[in-house]
Amino acid sequence: MQIAIVVYPGYTALDFIGPYEVLQRLPDAEVRFVWHEPGPIPADSGVLLIGATHSFDETPSPDIILVPGGMTSMEHARDGKLLDWLRRAHESSTWTTSVCSGSAILAAAGLLRGRRATSHWLMLPVLRTFGVEPVGDQRIVHEGKIATAAGVSAGIDLAIWLFGQICGEAPAKAVQLLIEYDPQPPFDSGHVSKASAATKARATAQLTKESIQLHQVLPAVQLLWSAAIHRARRTRNLT
Repeated sequence: MQIAIVVYPGYTALDFIGPYEVLQRLPDAEVRFVWHEPGPIPADSGVLLIGATHSFDETPSPDIILVPGGMTSMEHARDGKLLDWLRRAHESSTWTTSVCSGSAILAAAGLLRGRRATSHWLMLPVLRTFGVEPVGDQRIVHEGKIATAAGVSAGIDLAIWLFGQICGEAPAKAVQLLIEYDPQPPFDSGHVSKASAATKARATAQLTKESIQLHQVLPAVQLLWSAAIHRARRTRNLT
C-alpha cells in the first residue's frame, strides 16, 4: 500500500508526523514523502527538515494521498504542478485526505467542489471561496474517498479512523493504544467554540504575525482573488 505524503516548504510538522506514525503501521505500507524532487524540505519553523524521498513524477498513483497544512499552504495552493499531480493521482487513489489547511490545496485542485470539508478554523471561509461547504464542528469530514481533518492535532484522529476503515476497528484500537493516544489536555480551549474571546484574539494575532513573517499575505490574496474570478466565470457560464 503506497502512501504519498506531500511535503512542501513551510508545512506544519505535526500535520503529517502524527498521521505518519499511524499509517506507516498499515500492512505492507510504503510511505513516500513527495515533492517536486527529492531533497530536504523545511518546516514552517525554518528549523526542522524532512527529506522528500520521491518526486511527483515517481509517484503517479499512490493508494493514499495525504496533504498537510502549513503557514504556506495558500502559496502552494497556486502551484500548478502540485495541483495537476493531485488531480491525476486522485483518479486512481483509494483515499485522498488532508489535514488542517491542506484542504485548501485540495479545494484549489477542484477536488472538493460541491462537497463538505473541514480545515483549521481560520481557513474555513477560504473553503467556501472554492465552492466547498465548510464544516467547523467535526474533527473528520468524510465524503466518498475524500476525508478532511480539522486543525493540526486532528490529523492523528484522521489516521486512526482511516486505519479502522482499512483494517477494521480492533486493529485500529490496538494502534491507538500502541501510540498511547489518550488526549487529556490541560486546558479546554482546543476548539474555537470553547475558547474565550481573548484566547481567540491571541491565537489569531499569532497566526497573522507568523503569516506576515513568512511573506504569505500576498499569496493568500492572490489565491482568493483567482478563486473568486474562477467561481464568477463558472457561475456566468452556467447561466
